[in-house]
Amino acid sequence: MPKRDFLAITDLSRDEILRLFELAHRMKTGSYRETPLAGKTLAMIFAKSSTRTRVSFEVGTHQLGGQALFLSSRDIQLGRGEPIADTARVLSRYVSGIMIRTFDHADVVELARYAAIPVINGLTDLSHPCQVLADLFTVREALGTWEGKRVAWVGDGNNMANSWLEAAQVLGFELRLACPEGYEPNRKLFERARSTGGCVAVTETPEEAVEGAHVVNTDVWASMGQEAEAEARRNAFRGYTVDAELMKLADSQAIFLHCLPAHRGEEVTPEVIDGPQSRVWDEAENRLHVQKALLATLLI
Repeated sequence: MPKRDFLAITDLSRDEILRLFELAHRMKTGSYRETPLAGKTLAMIFAKSSTRTRVSFEVGTHQLGGQALFLSSRDIQLGRGEPIADTARVLSRYVSGIMIRTFDHADVVELARYAAIPVINGLTDLSHPCQVLADLFTVREALGTWEGKRVAWVGDGNNMANSWLEAAQVLGFELRLACPEGYEPNRKLFERARSTGGCVAVTETPEEAVEGAHVVNTDVWASMGQEAEAEARRNAFRGYTVDAELMKLADSQAIFLHCLPAHRGEEVTPEVIDGPQSRVWDEAENRLHVQKALLATLLI
């Protein structure tokens, strides 16, 4: 059986996502007690630091009977210039799968090209598919389905926004993104989603995106590696804060999501992220269950 990688939401079909979520639900509720990763090892390469990605993958691998190796770029030869292809070939002789969290998406693509084992994208500057899978699982838990729902994105057209575009392409829900001029999501991914039947739109007006939405989603204005742009971004994103007034425009049963970490008072107010419509803690927990399902699917 050929190996499967997970580099983007579009690597999975709608039916595969549904099956993955059924497995994740069984894992979360305790009805799944198998250890399919017994005797297997997951190599976790981190060029970007993390809380949720590291802990969820490490704990998830352990709960499935395997072990996870934390490999920072300072600890392995990648940090000293070893070609990605060589690292892929070597790790393929030692471990059962690789999860990588890094900057350039092309590095993940190259790693997967030369690895003989499954590669999972834990985050790149282009996309964050594991997080959006967890977000979709959270939407299904809270609202029953994403079918017929409207998802709003407010803020930077970053890797999260790009993965939401891919999710809309695969699953067919409506996605409205509100981004300042110059901070729109990846144009190629947007056009691909729209040309393949995705109901997607970009506006510069947060109110337009949030009106009637069932899910309101945001992220920090300056992501890791963009610290030097923080002040310019604060100016550009003025008016893009998700506050109680903006949430009032959404559906009365709308939920709020944020992939974390959050900067209260910037992209979201405390009353929203800590309020009754927030599902951010369920969302964070669901990284564990969804990624366990992904590991059990790809690494067996």
